[in-house]
Amino acid sequence: MTGMLFSVMMVVVGFIAQFVDGSLGMGYGVFSTSLLVGIGLLPAIASASVHTAEVFTTLISGFSHWRLGNIKKELVLPMIIPGVIGAVGGAYLLTAIPGKAIKPYVASILFVMGAVVLVRFVRKKNIVPNGEMTPLWKVVMLSLVAAFMDALGGGGWGPIATPSLILSGNHEPRKVVGSVNLVEFFVTVAAVITFLVRIGPEHFEWGIVAALLIGGVIAAPIAAWICRRIPARALGVLIGATLMVLNARTLILSLF
Repeated sequence: MTGMLFSVMMVVVGFIAQFVDGSLGMGYGVFSTSLLVGIGLLPAIASASVHTAEVFTTLISGFSHWRLGNIKKELVLPMIIPGVIGAVGGAYLLTAIPGKAIKPYVASILFVMGAVVLVRFVRKKNIVPNGEMTPLWKVVMLSLVAAFMDALGGGGWGPIATPSLILSGNHEPRKVVGSVNLVEFFVTVAAVITFLVRIGPEHFEWGIVAALLIGGVIAAPIAAWICRRIPARALGVLIGATLMVLNARTLILSLF
């Protein structure tokens, strides 16, 4: 594969990932990491590249939600510190294990993330708050686990944190989405710093990072327009199923 063709492919990956995320409010990391691992990148390089690109997208997204009032500080403040700790732990573990050895496990995690997205959108009823406030310990543990899985698997913060918070407490869905997006910036920065320290900036695929950003910038306005016209449930089911198939293939190839 020529350098130019590979760069174009990475722009397409960034486009698709941002299209998914902009349409569903989740899935950028899971989808792009699945594709990168699927084409042969080591899990640590794939996750580092995706998270570096996400630093910019999550900053813009979090700031936008803050300006629009889609933030609930009672959720944001308890999530930041455990989110950072979880991200550091996940990134550290990913870089501590040889790429080939951990690849089947990462593919398994991404497969599960695909299943989470699929189940989230195949539900016949919309997710509604249960009328009670989420206990603080649940918010802390959810943030820790979601961030750990996000860094280790290259994605999963949104698919785990967003539906879980909506289901577990009396929160407005828009404020859950906004709060999760804002905290994701801190989670992403923590993961990227850990990757930089552990594998060094010279091992980052900066060309991939730039291509993902380009694709994401192109897709963002299109996704915003499309999400108003395509049923979210249908798109979510399609994306969840695609993730499961893609990572099942990677898992099988890694084992045999």
